[in-house]
Amino acid sequence: MKKKRIIYSVLAVVIVLVTAITWSGLYMLSYSLTPDPNRHDMDSAYATLYSNYPYMQEWTDSMRRCGALRDTFVTMPSGERHHALYARNDSAHGRTAVVVHGYKDCAVKFLFLGHMYHHCLGYNVLIPDLHAHGLSDGKEIQMGWKDRKDVIKWTEVAEQTFRDSTRESQIVVHGVSMGAATTMCVSGEELPRYVTCFVEDCGYTSVWDEFSVQLKEQFGLPSFPLLPVTSMLCRLKYGWSFGQASPLKQVAKCRRPMLFIHGETDTFVPSWMVFPLYTAKHGYKEMWITRGTEHASSFYDYPDEYRDRIMTFLR
Repeated sequence: MKKKRIIYSVLAVVIVLVTAITWSGLYMLSYSLTPDPNRHDMDSAYATLYSNYPYMQEWTDSMRRCGALRDTFVTMPSGERHHALYARNDSAHGRTAVVVHGYKDCAVKFLFLGHMYHHCLGYNVLIPDLHAHGLSDGKEIQMGWKDRKDVIKWTEVAEQTFRDSTRESQIVVHGVSMGAATTMCVSGEELPRYVTCFVEDCGYTSVWDEFSVQLKEQFGLPSFPLLPVTSMLCRLKYGWSFGQASPLKQVAKCRRPMLFIHGETDTFVPSWMVFPLYTAKHGYKEMWITRGTEHASSFYDYPDEYRDRIMTFLR
C-alpha cells in the first residue's frame, strides 16, 4: 500500500511538471511568435523612421509626390497577400537591392537602406513586409525560416519589375537582424543566376541559439527543458523547429559572395555568432565588425563607411 502511494505521488509530480513545462512552452511560443498588434500602423512606422533618420522625410515625400516610391501586393503560393515598397532607378541598368527588415519591424522602417541603395548607389529597390509584419498577411512570426521562400518570390517579382532589356539583372539581398537570418536562409537555396550576392547584418546562427540567449538574458532561465518543449510545439503547430531554422546550416551551402556585418557590442544577437557563420561560408566573403556598436545599429553609427563598404563589396 505504501509502495503504491509513493508511485502515485511520483506520477502526480511528473504530471504536474509536464503540464507546467507544456504551458510554459506554449507561453514562450506565443510570446516569441505573436506579431506586433500595431503592425498595420504605418503612420507610427514613418514617425519612427523620421525620428531616427530626419533626412528621410524630405526624400520619402519627394519620392511619393513624383510616384517613384510605390506599394505593391502579391499573392504568395500559400494564398496569403504580401506587401512591399519599391522604387525604380532609371540609371540602375538591372541592378536591384531586395532589403529585408528585422523582427517585428516593417518595410517602412527600413527605407533608410532603400535610400542608400537608390539615392547613393543607383539601384532599384524592393523592400517587402515579411509574413505577419507590416501590411503582409500572417498570424505568426516565422523567424526567417519559412520567410526564405517568400523572399525568393520577391526576388522574382523584383527581376520582372525592373528587368532591363540591355543588361542582365543583378540582385543583392540585404537583411538586418531577423532579416539577416532570412537572407542567409535564402542563400542556401537553389537560386536563379540573377541573385548575385548577399549582405547579412547581425543575423543569428539559428533560432535555437537565439532563443537560448534570450531565455538566459531576459528571464535567467536555462535552455533545458523549456526550449526543446517549445521547439516541439512549434513543429506541431507551425511545421518547423528551432534547430531546423538554421542560417548556419544554410550559409554553409552558399557559394555566392556574402558580406557579414556585426556590431562589436551586440548582446541581443551576440557578436560571437558572426564568427561561426563567417567560417561556415565557402567562397568569396568579407566581414566588418563595427566598433562599439550595439544590435542593428551599424548603419546608424557609421552611415558613410557602411555605404562605402557596401559599394566596394558590390563592385
